[in-house]
Order: sequence, then structure tokens, then C-alpha cells
Amino acid sequence: MHAWDYALGCHVHLSNDLITYLCEMYKHQFTKRIRYGETDRMGYLYYGHYAMLYEIGRTESFRSLGLNYKILEDEYGIMMPVLSVESRFLKPILYDELITIETILSEMPEKMASFKTNIYNTEGVLAHKGLTKLFFVDTLHRRRVATPEYIMDKLKPYFGR
Repeated sequence: MHAWDYALGCHVHLSNDLITYLCEMYKHQFTKRIRYGETDRMGYLYYGHYAMLYEIGRTESFRSLGLNYKILEDEYGIMMPVLSVESRFLKPILYDELITIETILSEMPEKMASFKTNIYNTEGVLAHKGLTKLFFVDTLHRRRVATPEYIMDKLKPYFGR
């Protein structure tokens, strides 16, 4: 029997009481220290800065694949506007904590890219979850386009294609 575990982003294969996970996803981690200017009076990371952490995670995950937003825009004429953002605050993130931003693409971005973000505090405890959906736009015509092939090519090794 085959199933899909949406929480893990994995195909699940059940046979003879044995569970096998085939995880097809791209996952990247980046660390960052929380600065004083990013916190509120209580010393908590200000809620408005979480979207910036999502952007840092997306930018660094693309960079690790050999992709760069500036090159996408300037050389390939592609922009990636944000369609939606979801945030789930689980634990406070505090001033001077060294956080880990984990960015996950759990499915190939056929028509849009859905980036899951997990933010872990200094102790490695999940403190925040986010989901950002973006799509691709041709900068010249300002029209939505399919995911460019060169982006798909960079991601294929992570999705068994």
C-alpha cells in the first residue's frame, strides 16, 4: 500500500508490517542570531520580523542550490511575488538567541512554490512554523508563468525525477 504523509512530505510504503518512507523534498537550514533591534520591549522577536526570516530562509536555500534572486530577476527576467503567508507562533524567540531557520520545499513547484519554514530556538526546540506561497512572473510582461526549467533542474535530484 502506498500513501502520502503530508506532515513529513514523504511517500509511505507499507508491506509486511514494514513502513518505508521515501522522502522527496528539498530541505535547507541556516542559522542567524537575533539582534537587539529585532526585538520588542519584552526582548521577544517582534512578530513583524518573522516574514523577514522566511525571506532569509528562501534566499539562502536558493543560494545553496546555485540560484540567486538577483540573477533570476536581472538575467532570466523572473520575479517571485508572494501569494500568501501563514504564521504559527509556538514559543517566544528571544534577543541574542542563535536560531535555525529550516526551509522546506516538500513538493516540486510546478505552478507555484510553497516554502514551509520551521524556526528552532537556541535549544533546538521548534518555536515557530510558517508557510509562504510564491508564484513566478515574467518581469517584461508582468504575467504569471510556469516554473522556469532551470529551477526545476536544480530541484529534480531532491524529488527523484
